[in-house]
Amino acid sequence: MRSLMMLMAFVSGSAMACSDLLNHSLRPLASRTPETLCSRFEGKVLLVVNTASKCGFTPQYEGLEALHEKYRDQGFSVVGFPSNDFLGQEPGSEEDIKEFCTLTYGVKFPMYEKTAVKGDQAHPLYQQLKAATGTAPGWNFHKYLIDRSGNVVNNFGSRTKPDDKALVAEIEALIAQKPALAKPAEAKSDTAP
Repeated sequence: MRSLMMLMAFVSGSAMACSDLLNHSLRPLASRTPETLCSRFEGKVLLVVNTASKCGFTPQYEGLEALHEKYRDQGFSVVGFPSNDFLGQEPGSEEDIKEFCTLTYGVKFPMYEKTAVKGDQAHPLYQQLKAATGTAPGWNFHKYLIDRSGNVVNNFGSRTKPDDKALVAEIEALIAQKPALAKPAEAKSDTAP
């Protein structure tokens, strides 16, 4: 019985281990069904990027996909959030965005619904990213690096390319850190110590 109680405490503790940062439900790009970021990304190193299809930094899609492809089997993912917040550089529908990213840059990394990333209208995820770093995206292709525990560890401006040596080194260091195992909750005993 005690083993069963400890197992139940461990399982319930694990289910609640997702960070507040990833505790958001969003629709994958051009999809109708939302999913929680926890369910898809818990325990992974993430590079969260606000994207746009008609920006001078749009060619970064290619480098982001290369980064995603290189490290995805090691517990890493690029996560894209199209945004029309900067001079209307993402004016298309979600279907248009998905088609453009796939056909033009071969994007396979996860992309989510068109999202506000700055100001009072910013999605709560982006409000949390700003609160954690003190920096809101100043333009398209701002990057936030998140560790396996869901903590924001750094952010990089739009001019930082996906193959930047410092960015890649930080990603590799975070990937090398094994995910922390959830600790089982203390099981209460029927007998006094």
